Amino acid sequence: MEVILKEDVPKLGSRGDVVRVAEGYGRNFLLPKKLAIEATLTNKAVIEQMKAASVRRFAKERAGAEALAKQFDGVEVSFHRRTGEKDQLFGSVTSGDIADALAKKGFNVDRRKVQLHEPIKTLGEFTVPIKLHRDVTTHLKVVIEKESTE
Repeated sequence: MEVILKEDVPKLGSRGDVVRVAEGYGRNFLLPKKLAIEATLTNKAVIEQMKAASVRRFAKERAGAEALAKQFDGVEVSFHRRTGEKDQLFGSVTSGDIADALAKKGFNVDRRKVQLHEPIKTLGEFTVPIKLHRDVTTHLKVVIEKESTE
């Protein structure tokens, strides 16, 4: 049985691929879960149109992400935090904190796009990658300073 995949299926193929599968796998799993449709001539034509639209949308999103990445040149975010012994922070600076600080500067960036593997817990300067698109990643300078106790 030939089917056209509507979603990426592990070990089978990616979206839009025409694949040959066992009759039972297609009829009992792929079709009921709406992961695939039967590969008829009309469905193949529809999938080709969907692929073309997807390519155009991908290019438009990438161009927007590249333009946003150019705006990040020279942008710096700083935080003033209370510290304890050995300049350890009380609390930490998280990706949510960085996204909020960017929002105050006029950049609308989702916190999940800030690629901070673990929260920052010390003073200093850090370079944090921000993944704006699958192919576009920019870097942001984050400065954490000691809060003045005056």
